[in-house]
Amino acid sequence: MPKDEQESSGFKVVDRRPFTEEGKRREDAAVEGRPESVTPAPQTGVRPPAAAPPPKPAAPAPAAPAMDEEELGEDFAAEGPVGFDTLVSYLSTTAMFQLGFLPGPGGERIPTDLVNARRTIDLMEVLQEKTEGNLTDDESRMLDEVLYELRMSFVEVQKRQTQAKK
Repeated sequence: MPKDEQESSGFKVVDRRPFTEEGKRREDAAVEGRPESVTPAPQTGVRPPAAAPPPKPAAPAPAAPAMDEEELGEDFAAEGPVGFDTLVSYLSTTAMFQLGFLPGPGGERIPTDLVNARRTIDLMEVLQEKTEGNLTDDESRMLDEVLYELRMSFVEVQKRQTQAKK
């Protein structure tokens, strides 16, 4: 082992995660995972070795507690229940923003983002494939129509950009 690797660099690695790899709370973990005091390491002019990536969690994080309509406000309650049509509407609105057809919150023009618009349309196509046979006729028809309109709009914007570059 080289001489400089044997010498202490002044750095001490302390695991301050409040949970073990098995997902159990550590007995020696500080409250809320924060140490009471931290003493900075002395500056030695030696760079510490690159840190290894953190281990993957053993169990998924617990879901956030559900909020009732009263906590979310009147606007949420007025919207009604969230369903498949809400998801399609959300994704299609996102694609329309990305295509530059809808103004920003302050009325400003949003620049066209064809890469992400294509990605959003592709995402809707995946949704269509994965839900095939599980949708009502109305839901299936709505998704078909929205996808058709978005594809045509995408082609129109793409043609305009190509012509503008000439």
